[in-house]
Amino acid sequence: MNSATMDIAASSAAAMGLIAAGVVIVALLIGAFILGARIRRREPAPPLPEEQPRLPDEGPVREVLEHREPDEVPRSDRRLTPHELPNHGNSPTRTGPEQERRRWTEGGSGSFGSGGPGIR
Repeated sequence: MNSATMDIAASSAAAMGLIAAGVVIVALLIGAFILGARIRRREPAPPLPEEQPRLPDEGPVREVLEHREPDEVPRSDRRLTPHELPNHGNSPTRTGPEQERRRWTEGGSGSFGSGGPGIR
């Protein structure tokens, strides 16, 4: 055998290896597709239109905007854990006495605390 024959044999072996790798990849993709189809068949069907959620008779629920009064955190000499705090999520907070939204005062500090007029 001469070197030309060896080169052709080596290149054809490499080509056969690439073709075999391609066949393996295609087989894995087909297997993944079949497995996905089987899993999808076992899942419950989407809900029918009559099983969809409906609006309440009184209409859509509206957002309530109000200022809530915070609960006081008890003072202690040691660090308190969450379960030692009173009303840790069991009772609702109270509605605050002032329901008016606070506004910035003119000339007060604004963005970044500069207090300046900003860019004009």
